[in-house]
Amino acid sequence: MHSVTQDNDNLQMLMVKIGRRARAAARVLGNASTEQKNQALLAAADVLRQRASDILAANALDRADAEIKGVKGSFLDRLKLDAARLDAIAKAVADIAALNDPVGRVLAEWTQPNGLRFERVATPLGVIGVIFESRPNVTADAAALCLKSGNAALLRSGSESFRTSSLIADAMRAGLRAAGLPEDAIQLVPTRERDAVGLMLSGLEGAIDVIVPRGGKSLVARVQNEARVPVFAHLEGICHVYIHAKADLAMAVSIVLNAKLRRTGVCGSAETLLIDKAVAKTHLQPLLDALIDKGCAIRGDATVQAADPRVTLATEEDWRTEYLDAILAVKIVDGLDAAIDHIETYGSHHTEAIITEDNGAAEAFLTRVDSAIVLHNASTQFADGGEFGFGAEIGIATGRMHARGPVGVDQLTSFKYRVHGSGQTRP
Repeated sequence: MHSVTQDNDNLQMLMVKIGRRARAAARVLGNASTEQKNQALLAAADVLRQRASDILAANALDRADAEIKGVKGSFLDRLKLDAARLDAIAKAVADIAALNDPVGRVLAEWTQPNGLRFERVATPLGVIGVIFESRPNVTADAAALCLKSGNAALLRSGSESFRTSSLIADAMRAGLRAAGLPEDAIQLVPTRERDAVGLMLSGLEGAIDVIVPRGGKSLVARVQNEARVPVFAHLEGICHVYIHAKADLAMAVSIVLNAKLRRTGVCGSAETLLIDKAVAKTHLQPLLDALIDKGCAIRGDATVQAADPRVTLATEEDWRTEYLDAILAVKIVDGLDAAIDHIETYGSHHTEAIITEDNGAAEAFLTRVDSAIVLHNASTQFADGGEFGFGAEIGIATGRMHARGPVGVDQLTSFKYRVHGSGQTRP
């Protein structure tokens, strides 16, 4: 019992020390020039490419261990790196260097009648804790976005990606070193101990300003329930595609296949397809054929099941399920209002799309659906910071405070007020 307590004390001391180093580094990074930050990012991208063989070898070991543990499916896909994926990670880091520096932006300015001039100016948040599971790319994306926005990053990877993430973090720290910036601005928690997560959620004695979880529902739920600091997150990605009465069939088939099957394990993958009753006779069967031919299992309502014997009858739970697999729930709805009601009842406020040639219906959908991302005639898989032109994302937030949708460099800032006077005193 004593040894367990001692181990916990040692872990807490380690984590608090890491947090303090991050806080000290954040003070330096928050005042670094745009040129310095960009130099660090470009150098890090170069190091990622130079160390590609080492990183891929580490990833192969991580994947082999995961397979021994029985991990499979979408989790393994998220863990996997190959040469193309690693090059894309390096490119994303370099692309972030090309973004406008969000720090120091004047968000608003005005002058009061007494002559005081006010400026609302963007500032870094401070220290951002990122807790993630299997995706090693999050190491680079999160570190690069934090660096660009002047924030220190404290990263806690899942045990399955620990080797890969450690080498990626080392490459990012090498970029900081090359630019003369403190390496402690990017730190990967150097332990696989699960208790490290709880310590981060406590805020590490005030060192952490924001927590971003990237992973499965259980991780996100724990973070949202236990965190003593603000959280940017989404619990689930129950994303919908609605085929409106004025949808072009060829476009509908193309978008639905992409939205569901391009990558089934991402949070922007469509999980429910809603088809307007008005086009069920013309659009339902071609959509089912296209999906089933590509290996997608269908869980449909009674009308959908009656149309095709290959369909399994959906349960109430299917409308609430984030499959993250080649499974799609399909329902016939009676018009736009019914589609929006279904999304509001069962959705997770993540990403929804309408397919229609009717601009009025599209505008109504985009206005009335209360999700972080709403699309017209485009795949839900565009729910990605890179596709938004953010370079990358640290996560997607579905809350309504501060950041919503893909969280990029602009969303990783707060602000302060600068007030310029000429001797004014308050009466």
